[in-house]
Amino acid sequence: MLRKILVVLLATFAIAASAAEPQRQRVTVDRVEVVVNDDVITRRELDKRMVSVTRMLQKQKTALPDRNILERQVLERMIIEMLQAQFARESGLRIEDAQLDKTILRISQQNKFPSVAAFRSKLEQDGTDFREFREEVRNEMISVRLREREVDSKLVISENDVDNYLSNQERQEGKGEELELAHILVVVPEQASADKIQTYRNRADQALAKLRGGAPFAQVAAGFSDAQDALKGGEIGWRPADRLPPLFAEALQKMKPGEVSPVLRSPNGFHIIKLLDRRSKDAPVVITQTHARHILIKTSELVPENEAKARLQEIKQRIDKGADFAEQAKLHSEDGSASQGGDLGWLSPGETVPEFEGGMDALKVGQVSGLVQSGFGWHLIQVLERRNTDVSVDQKRQRARNAIRSFKSDDAFQDWLRQLRDRAFIEYRSAAN
Repeated sequence: MLRKILVVLLATFAIAASAAEPQRQRVTVDRVEVVVNDDVITRRELDKRMVSVTRMLQKQKTALPDRNILERQVLERMIIEMLQAQFARESGLRIEDAQLDKTILRISQQNKFPSVAAFRSKLEQDGTDFREFREEVRNEMISVRLREREVDSKLVISENDVDNYLSNQERQEGKGEELELAHILVVVPEQASADKIQTYRNRADQALAKLRGGAPFAQVAAGFSDAQDALKGGEIGWRPADRLPPLFAEALQKMKPGEVSPVLRSPNGFHIIKLLDRRSKDAPVVITQTHARHILIKTSELVPENEAKARLQEIKQRIDKGADFAEQAKLHSEDGSASQGGDLGWLSPGETVPEFEGGMDALKVGQVSGLVQSGFGWHLIQVLERRNTDVSVDQKRQRARNAIRSFKSDDAFQDWLRQLRDRAFIEYRSAAN
């Protein structure tokens, strides 16, 4: 009897296994591609991103690089995104859904869609998952906030820097021009050995050889560049000639539209610049300036977003009930302007981060804003005065200061990302990497 039971059971198991076999063949086994500190990037996640990037490049009519080269670029981009997201979580930086919704609404309006629903419908028709799109936008907002907080807020530009910059510009040609540029950046890690530096130089030389052999710049950028805009063909748009780093400005002086520079070396790595076009520009003389003051509550590892917001909301309520703005700023603001009652003086367009400037520009004289968030934390803003003024000399210096800030910020942010990566535990699990 026992033997008959065993035979029946074995037969039953065999039938069940046979029936399950086709199902097992349909199951895709996922695997870990890279361990990034306590998180992982899986094969499935990488494949999904590859589909998205490939679709984007095809839409831009950019010739696709070799798949293994593109996959390496995409994977490195995902690692950097994950590291930034981890750092943001650890330091208390979050993008709330309400903020994300406002940004997506603005994106849909900029693309001339009547509503977010119409924008979503178009994305899904093009094969883009809207939930994934939202998270990509959130990640980009986190990156911008981190850059503002960890890099831009720590940049110091002295009057001597401005004097030297203006003196150099007087000796350079084309200071009244704007240049449309694309670039390729091969990042060299901090404290890289001589052999490693040569490896990165060889990679830059390989990219340049492909360009000189007739390969499209966008394709080579997608395959070789470590810059944030690599998958957009390396295009960085129009830049005033006087806002370019001296390294780029010198190389571009003798270049004609369509030409590509040799490999250029900077502290961050190796660059290749393509000049797409030139045009003249007329610097404005009369601008609208705003005299404003603010109260800032910073976010940090110890002060998360919701706590900073709640503290500032209490201050806002006291001001609404008649408390003096300047006194509240002296007592509570965490900005350097606190001792002056939060007074920032006269501000020209472009002097503050976009979120702050947008909140300030929406106010009438005397009005106090609602809570405004930037990469530095949460602000209350009050507009004291506005004026139209001739700022020929002041604006010339301010443009110089903005130019210095722009290229210092680019270099510093790349350096910050490099350090973030150098400090991380990253383990590639795939043999292909």
